[in-house]
Amino acid sequence: MKKIELLSPAGDLEKVKWAFLYGADAVYLGGRNYSLRANAKNLSIEEIKEACDFAHNINKKIYVTVNIVFHNEDVDGLKEYLIKLNEIGVDAIILSDPLVLELCKEVIPKMEIHISTQQSTLNYEACNFWYEQGAKRVVLARECSKKDMISIINNSKIDLEVFIHGAMCVGYSGRCVLSNYFTNRDSNRGGCSQICRWNFELYDNKKEKISNSDDFAITVKDLSMIPYIGELIDMGITSLKIEGRMRSIYYISTVLHIYRQAIDEYYKYGKINNIEEKIYTLNKCANRESVPQFYLNKPSVNEQYYLQRDETSNKDFLGIVIDYDEKNKEIILEQRNYFEVGDSITIFGPNIEDFDIKIKYIKDVNNEKIDVARHPLEIIKIPCEKKVFKYDIIRKKFN
Repeated sequence: MKKIELLSPAGDLEKVKWAFLYGADAVYLGGRNYSLRANAKNLSIEEIKEACDFAHNINKKIYVTVNIVFHNEDVDGLKEYLIKLNEIGVDAIILSDPLVLELCKEVIPKMEIHISTQQSTLNYEACNFWYEQGAKRVVLARECSKKDMISIINNSKIDLEVFIHGAMCVGYSGRCVLSNYFTNRDSNRGGCSQICRWNFELYDNKKEKISNSDDFAITVKDLSMIPYIGELIDMGITSLKIEGRMRSIYYISTVLHIYRQAIDEYYKYGKINNIEEKIYTLNKCANRESVPQFYLNKPSVNEQYYLQRDETSNKDFLGIVIDYDEKNKEIILEQRNYFEVGDSITIFGPNIEDFDIKIKYIKDVNNEKIDVARHPLEIIKIPCEKKVFKYDIIRKKFN
């Protein structure tokens, strides 16, 4: 049985490499044009080629999003862009507009085609239509339930990709015009300004304010499917997709690390170990609550934010390992957030088991002992008996 794919976002070339390091089988990314995350850095053609070369050297894959809703003025240069993506070795194009599909079949007929979640695909008839049009995979709408997924699998030949973690859209799988209305930025052409995250004052139909001292929000909680990874594997889903091309290295690495563990444990043991601990870690690395959303039932008030929303940014990400001094048993790290002598920390990475230590001392770049690490990107040293590796991550120990 072919192992399920773990698919990661990447907003730039650095994140591509971190994603593969922390367990992604494939990475999806956007170019400078035609991509739905215009606010992400995104990659130039030269960077996409470098990403493809890097991925293929380690037997991984790169998918490129060309999934905006095209207006007439957006079509200029599209054909040449698709040809270039094919020439540099992209493994698949993620698209939503039939125009792009037809162009792919015309100018790069061997390119693998994935239908974007922007198509809001929720039934097997639609999946069969895209399969007949030459698509290899459909990224199901986030509103797809377990029952829907099983029905599609039983009645279609197409491969299925499912979102398992990250932000939800208050609109129907991205079909939202709030951003256009409030800020004149087209969410369906990459300009979403996340209006649903704004706080509003709430009035009744008599225009009297009824939200008291609390602001009102229409945003939904994030998605997390960690308890159901085994079910998705058994169901026959092809790819498990994480949302977040604009997320940090710490977020991407943490989320991939947890889901990589969960997938590998399920294949090896038939179950996922320490599930509550995994849920807690995933919840801690973001500043929003996460739930399974549509998977089991239609969402209720418990899956949405209305009042008293708390999204305080955490400062758990303490540093990145640069090197390990085996002689002196010291970690050399690049600091990211404040910590001090006496703090308890957790160290994790792709080549080690997670472990905790208490910081006995801190040295600065001149080997002088200091009590506090308070300057981001400062190079410092801390003692550690266990060997660690470059690109391992240090965070606060969770209680």
